Order: sequence, then C-alpha cells, then structure tokens
Amino acid sequence: MKRALELAQIAFDKGEVPVGAVVVYDDQIIAQGYNQTEFLLDPTAHAEVLAIRNACDYLGNWRLSECTLYTTLEPCAMCAGAILQARLKKVVWAAPDIRCGGGGSWINVLEGGFEIHQVEVEKGLMADEASKLMKNFFKERRDARRNDRAAKGQTAEAGA
Repeated sequence: MKRALELAQIAFDKGEVPVGAVVVYDDQIIAQGYNQTEFLLDPTAHAEVLAIRNACDYLGNWRLSECTLYTTLEPCAMCAGAILQARLKKVVWAAPDIRCGGGGSWINVLEGGFEIHQVEVEKGLMADEASKLMKNFFKERRDARRNDRAAKGQTAEAGA
C-alpha cells in the first residue's frame, strides 16, 4: 500500500485525482498504475484498470487469480467489475469512496454474488493517509476555483 500511496501522490502532482494501485504476485509488485483520466482523456484510465492491464501484460494472461490488488481508494463500479473479470484473488483498499464506491460504500459489485469468481476483500489499510491525500487534493481544487473566480471578479470591476 505504501507504493500505491506514492503513485497516488504522483497523480496528485499531475492534477489527477490521487489514486494509486499496485498488483502483487508472489510477494512482489508486478504492475502499478495511477489515475490518468485527464492526461489520457480516457474515463477508463483509473489506477486500478491501468495496474490490471499492466499485470496482464507482465504475466501474459488475463487471469490474475494468484494476484492481489492494492489501491488507495475503494474501487468504483467499473474498476470492481474489472477486478472480478480479471479473477483477482484479493483486493485491498485504503479509503472508502462513499460517492462512487463499488465495494459496498455506494454499491457492492465485489460481493454481489458473481457466480464465476469471488474476490477476497480487505478494507481500511492505511486509510488515514489515503483520505488525507484525497481531502488535500479537493481542497486545493476548491481553493483554486475560488481564486480564479475572485480574479475574474476583480478584472470585471477594473473594466467597469
């Protein structure tokens, strides 16, 4: 999870929602990803999906049945579906996502009775660190919008 948090910080620094993910196989990180939806202009470029793609490439197999995914945020419904489709053995996430979480906070895709595969779920590992990063990211975004609006207001007043 520490590496996933480092990746989330990279996403933060690049203006992406700060989510990082790693895939572990045989006690080694074999793949990683961080959110890149803005950079790639791709709504599927979530950290979990990118890490899963990289793991599949690394192993030469779309089935990741002996792998664990660590992610800094509860996977959304799309990512939870990808986790099931990839047949991951386990998923571990740090912070819950009450707005879009696909692991039970909003909807429960991971424990929804998928007949082909069941994934083990662990919640809350390093949740405080991940939540703090997420809160700081959105606080900075709100502050930047306020500053932009204030600057535009001053410009409009100067032109009047």
